[in-house]
Amino acid sequence: MPSYDISHYSIGLQVNGEWRTIQVRAADTLLYVLRESLGLTGSKNGCDNGDCGTCTILVNGVPIKSCIMLAVEANGQHITTIEGLTNSPIMQAFVQQQAFQCGYCTPGFIVNCHGLLNAHPDANEETIGIWLESNICRCTSYEEIHKAVMSVFTSNNAAKPTSQGS
Repeated sequence: MPSYDISHYSIGLQVNGEWRTIQVRAADTLLYVLRESLGLTGSKNGCDNGDCGTCTILVNGVPIKSCIMLAVEANGQHITTIEGLTNSPIMQAFVQQQAFQCGYCTPGFIVNCHGLLNAHPDANEETIGIWLESNICRCTSYEEIHKAVMSVFTSNNAAKPTSQGS
């Protein structure tokens, strides 16, 4: 009878535009694999149960809490981490608006807000508020974070051509 090593699985992920094949255990979370196997430490471990949002990444463009997603579930998916959003408009807005204090939650907020910009480019105040509720900052008010997000929406809408009425 042949012997099989079922303790590890080979999965393929496109992470920040680069295809990677890695060996994972069935119980490995995507957060663990990103940090420990791929060295992408921007996503943080905050709660291990999907409540705080510090581990937020994009899976096929959708914000996901990577602490509650198994790595094997991400096989074949397109993953974007904070490292893949360097110099993005939302990251620049967070810096300009000083929308961080200790910075631990900041990567999750930036990734989530990038997903918001892509999913709802014309989001209203209510939609923005709902999306911001999925992340927790324990050391500052949300005022600067809200200003950063609004500044990107304002600049995006200002860049759109207006239709000329007759």
